[in-house]
Amino acid sequence: MASPGEQTAKDEHVGKKKKPPARYWQEGKDGNAGKQSEQALQQKEKKPQQKRKRRLEEHHTDGKRFISGKMDPFPGPAPVPEDRVQKFKRKEKTKKPHRQHYKLRDIIIRSEEASEMAQKQAARFDLLLSEDAGFLEGDEDEDTCTISQEDIADAVDITSGAKYFNLKLSQFGPYRVDYSRTGRHLLLGGRRGHVACIDWQSKQLMCEINVMESVNDVKWLHSESMYAVAQKKWLYIYDSNGIELHCIRKFNDVLRMQFLPYHFLLATASATSFLQYLDVSVGKEVAAICTKTGRLDVMCQNPHNAIIHLGHSNGTVTLWSPNQKEALVKMLCHKGGVRSVTVDKTGTYMVTSGMDKKLKVYDIRAFKPLNSYFLPAGASCLSLSQRGLLSAATGDIVQVYRDVWSTPVTKPYVAHRVRGTVWGLHFCPFEDVLGVGHGEGFSSMLVPGAGEPNFDGLDANPYRSAKQRQEWEVKALLEKIQPELISLDPNELGHVDQATFQQRHQDRVQALGFDPLAKEKFVPKYKKKGRSSAGGIERRKRQVAHEDQRDVIKETVEDKMKMEEERKERQKKKAALSGQTSALDRFKR
Repeated sequence: MASPGEQTAKDEHVGKKKKPPARYWQEGKDGNAGKQSEQALQQKEKKPQQKRKRRLEEHHTDGKRFISGKMDPFPGPAPVPEDRVQKFKRKEKTKKPHRQHYKLRDIIIRSEEASEMAQKQAARFDLLLSEDAGFLEGDEDEDTCTISQEDIADAVDITSGAKYFNLKLSQFGPYRVDYSRTGRHLLLGGRRGHVACIDWQSKQLMCEINVMESVNDVKWLHSESMYAVAQKKWLYIYDSNGIELHCIRKFNDVLRMQFLPYHFLLATASATSFLQYLDVSVGKEVAAICTKTGRLDVMCQNPHNAIIHLGHSNGTVTLWSPNQKEALVKMLCHKGGVRSVTVDKTGTYMVTSGMDKKLKVYDIRAFKPLNSYFLPAGASCLSLSQRGLLSAATGDIVQVYRDVWSTPVTKPYVAHRVRGTVWGLHFCPFEDVLGVGHGEGFSSMLVPGAGEPNFDGLDANPYRSAKQRQEWEVKALLEKIQPELISLDPNELGHVDQATFQQRHQDRVQALGFDPLAKEKFVPKYKKKGRSSAGGIERRKRQVAHEDQRDVIKETVEDKMKMEEERKERQKKKAALSGQTSALDRFKR
């Protein structure tokens, strides 16, 4: 129980009377009350000013405040250099439709915003890719082509030096070579039936078999768990343990193979002049095209648009798609037969070698030659690396050239002599290594600056585990591109075929007897309570007519402005030309 003193000490607010506010007539009576009222007025005036200042500061600093109350000295997102953003640019902006197609307009705007955001994010993350491409430099007055592979292997670190090795396999050669997409596994196919797949970095043999008949070509499929072998009669599929999975008798007399990873298509060229496509995800033949050009023993693919390039004995190179029975493009490249063809990863340049002992570089966008080089003995095999280095094999000599399309090349970048005649060349992805298959086995060369230093872990990861490979395989199958989408220009997929649309529309009008897309005549809705008077109806009709005319007027005004700008530019050019005086102007009257 509380004491009486404690009860009186507590103040009760229930019965307490509030002090009345001070009035202006009480200022004289009570000076303190007047001072308090003045201070209260000044505080009320200061509060809006403080709020206004705070709003202005937040507006200038975008509201970026730390917990301590300090402002962010670098507000907003970090700027990205324009050249780095252009590196990841995907395509030009799409022309937006008129206002009546508002749904399509919104879809295009959203897709462009997502594309720009992805472009900027990729440019920001590019800073995290710290690896740089290698290079080879000689001493003063020393050509890099005179540096031997042994000297390069001694100069680099132990791990890189171990990538230079030779396999002596003289019994079953010569050999075809293929690396997996991750660059981790190597596939060898000997002409006399020897097939082996190796984890070449750890030198671990995965499987080794002899098919007991001649082998024309070998090719990895979508992963290192399966590979295809073009044998004497038919096409066979094996797994990484050497077990035969399929024998496809529809594909007979196959000489060359190419695998399209994003379409899961195995393209084969045969001695019977047939180009065939096999969908390895379902095991069905997608297309079989008779090229009518004789034996097909020169073949490569364009990684940019999945078009197949074939070289022929009459000096022409033809471009093929599974959607057409005729060649998309026919190019006369050499005076003699074509020996080898290769295309860079951007799909811009094509390099060919022929029986006329010439090496030619073409720009595929314009189908025009850029450079032509004469090789004393010609080039039997060609291969392009991820960084644009070109390897050419002449007999038992392998030469690597740099910047063959930008500047005329007078001497090779790297040269090496192998033990036998070269039968296959292939650059290893993401490694500065060139695999050479020849008559005496296999050689692994060191070529500094050949491989891409940074890999995409979601696409081709050299260090992925078995579980990651399985997950990637499922996602790749879900994202498989249909063969109907293969075309010369991949950007055409985002465009509308206006000619086909107009033809279909005309057929539809003839079938129906009227135009279903024609704009109906505006009929004002009838309103009650006297609001549908004759004047009101005409007013609504005029308002709708004005809205229709607004788009037409806007287009005409824009056209007029463009024409006016062009006219002004022409006048400026004329004035600049007329301002240039010559020595003969003194004789003018």
